[in-house]
Amino acid sequence: MAVAVRGGRGGGSALRNFFSYRIFVSAMFTLLFLATLSVLFSSHHDSTTSFVGLSSDPLKTRLDLIHKQATDHIALVNAYAAYARRLKLEISKQLKMFEDLAQNFSELQSKQNYRLTLFDTDGPLEEDSLKQFEKEVKDKVKFARLLIADSKESYDNQLKIQKLKDTIFAVNELFVKAKKNGAFGSLIAAKSTPKSLHCLAMRLMEERISHPEKYRDEDPEPEFEDPTLYHYAIFSDNVIAVSVVVNSVIKNAEEPWKHVFHVVTDRMNLAAMKVWFKMRPIQQAHIEIKSVEDFTFLTPSYVPVLKQLESAKLQNFYFENNAENATKDVNNMKFKNPKYLSMLNHLRFYLPEMYPSLHRILFLDDDVVVQKDLTALWTIDLDGKVNGAVETCFGSFHRYSQYLNFSHPLVGEKFNSKACAWAFGMNIFDLDAWRREKCTEQYHYWQNLNEDRTLWKSGTLPAGLMTFYSKTKSLDKSWHVLGLGYNPSVSMDEIHKAAVIHYNGDMKPWLDIALNQYKELWTKYIDSEMEFVQMCNFGV
Repeated sequence: MAVAVRGGRGGGSALRNFFSYRIFVSAMFTLLFLATLSVLFSSHHDSTTSFVGLSSDPLKTRLDLIHKQATDHIALVNAYAAYARRLKLEISKQLKMFEDLAQNFSELQSKQNYRLTLFDTDGPLEEDSLKQFEKEVKDKVKFARLLIADSKESYDNQLKIQKLKDTIFAVNELFVKAKKNGAFGSLIAAKSTPKSLHCLAMRLMEERISHPEKYRDEDPEPEFEDPTLYHYAIFSDNVIAVSVVVNSVIKNAEEPWKHVFHVVTDRMNLAAMKVWFKMRPIQQAHIEIKSVEDFTFLTPSYVPVLKQLESAKLQNFYFENNAENATKDVNNMKFKNPKYLSMLNHLRFYLPEMYPSLHRILFLDDDVVVQKDLTALWTIDLDGKVNGAVETCFGSFHRYSQYLNFSHPLVGEKFNSKACAWAFGMNIFDLDAWRREKCTEQYHYWQNLNEDRTLWKSGTLPAGLMTFYSKTKSLDKSWHVLGLGYNPSVSMDEIHKAAVIHYNGDMKPWLDIALNQYKELWTKYIDSEMEFVQMCNFGV
């Protein structure tokens, strides 16, 4: 919007400059036209004189024609000199050349021998002197024409406009290339594991191996299945990110002892996650840590994503190394991120089966920060809907048409392209309604159909939009403010009023490419007293 406002004032100035330029060009062509008329009238007078003297002296007629030619070129050269002077084109060189040329023409006619033998004599003209004068004039005329031909390019507006268009096109090509390279670099940074995160995981694993007796598994707490408590689901392989989410919930909770966190990670990070929360236990609240493999019902025969991962075609699409063409289609690079087929990313569609004793659960992404007590979400009336979420649409943006392929007959038949999209990241799910509506079966139906990626390109949000279509209750926007991972213009007032802020996008707060103005809102919940955080240089 700021650009549009500035353009409003600047546009008037540009318009005035445009018309000023048009007036100036018109004036210059008028001057050239007047100069031409002057030459024509002068030519008419001279031709009359020549006609009168034709019978008396044929050399006089020849002299008049030569003189006319010289006079015409003086006018032409002077016109171009004036034009060059006004446009300030190569003033130091070009203007001097035109002025010198005009001066040479004038001096040629003022030479004493020519004046005595050709111009100021009442007797017959000397033919030798006339030939010499004619030769010098023709030499200078030839030089004048060459100079004007070389300089004409500078005064040809159409040619200048075309050159300007070519320059703009070339600059735009460079800009597009730089933009693609920048996007590619940003995606590489977003996909890579920062050294600090890798260091933390290694330190935690080292601790686990060094002191196995301290990290034996304990029996499950009864609170893990108590439906009267407030349950959260967090699925992530990022230890520090999970710790920030948990800390931010607890520090802003009015009754932290009533909160239960269900953290699920992959097998590789399970030990590190457990060691972290053993070394830095959360006060009063309860935390359950499991790996995906602990949920034995998640098999390729049941889960479409796991079955699709066995497809050679899909493996080539996501994992084939094609570095030489990596920057040719940057817009689609994000859709080839293997994380979209990660089981951690698709666990959200199995919540009722993972936690069969619960009635409601709050799903949180690992890139959120909680700023207020969230317990009111468990008492919100969802009107029988399955999913409570904040809608993200405004105008024509973030509608279903942006996420789904409506050229597919099934999509066009089942969904409204103008339906408003909503956000994953903070969702309150009514698990009883989920079971009643058989949402997991619906998810399986659409995911199986999308094996060739004809319904949507990639990710879990399109699958969620289809699965929970007409089953989602819109929440007040203050519950969940998004964009801190890509949008530098999110209002700080809006952020401070939000219950949950979400760093969705590539610029995650734990990366070097994070947006600095939002980073402190995340880092203040890092446990900076933890020795491994200090050793791994998180810059807190």
